[in-house]
Amino acid sequence: MTPDSIVSLAPSTTATIDALGCADRLVGVTAHCSVDAPVVGGWLNPEYDRIEALNPDYICTSDSLQQEIRDEFCDQGYTVIHTEPARLEDVLESFATVGETIGEPEAGRKLERSARERLAVIDSETDDTDRPVVYCEEWSDPPMAAGNWVPDAVVAAGGTYPFVDPGDRSTEVTQTEVESAAPEHAVLHICGFGERVTADRITDRPWNIDPTVHIFDDSLLNQPSPRLIDGIETLATILRSA
Repeated sequence: MTPDSIVSLAPSTTATIDALGCADRLVGVTAHCSVDAPVVGGWLNPEYDRIEALNPDYICTSDSLQQEIRDEFCDQGYTVIHTEPARLEDVLESFATVGETIGEPEAGRKLERSARERLAVIDSETDDTDRPVVYCEEWSDPPMAAGNWVPDAVVAAGGTYPFVDPGDRSTEVTQTEVESAAPEHAVLHICGFGERVTADRITDRPWNIDPTVHIFDDSLLNQPSPRLIDGIETLATILRSA
């Protein structure tokens, strides 16, 4: 089935559908999505009545935090596309999966191939003998080191990431843990803030570290979509020029 109407409650899937050239099929998105379509609530608080009125062919959800929402819509008889990537490899494979599901298998495979080719270029330009330690913070109160695909993303960009194992959820870190790792770079990509943060979130702490602090739009690392590949390329450029 090729769906004519899709409600996406997952910003990552919204971005992937947009990259597949199918944004015109989106009849509803969350307030956190970046395409021009009617807003049907937030990521964790969708407006069920508005979605019911739209009567979409498919509803998109993502992440374990949306499992309950997925189950509610499934129980109501909707067809739900649910993705739950944990590693970078999962993110790449999801491009083809989403493409296949919405009736655009070749576009999905092409998007996945393009992402892998872009990562291969970065890998060919990476000096494995000089991989700086990178600390990525997705929340600041308390400080949370980013997990899931971010450890893989840092490695793909040419760095090392000793804070969270790849695929594990984001984890609160202590001053001692960060100081022991002695990061040369710190990336602030605070969930939901875009680029509206400042370096003093780190520099004003009594931590005995002296990293170069970089502010990233949070979608560049937090979102398991083609935006993540943009983020890896951005980080790779930073690390190569340091």
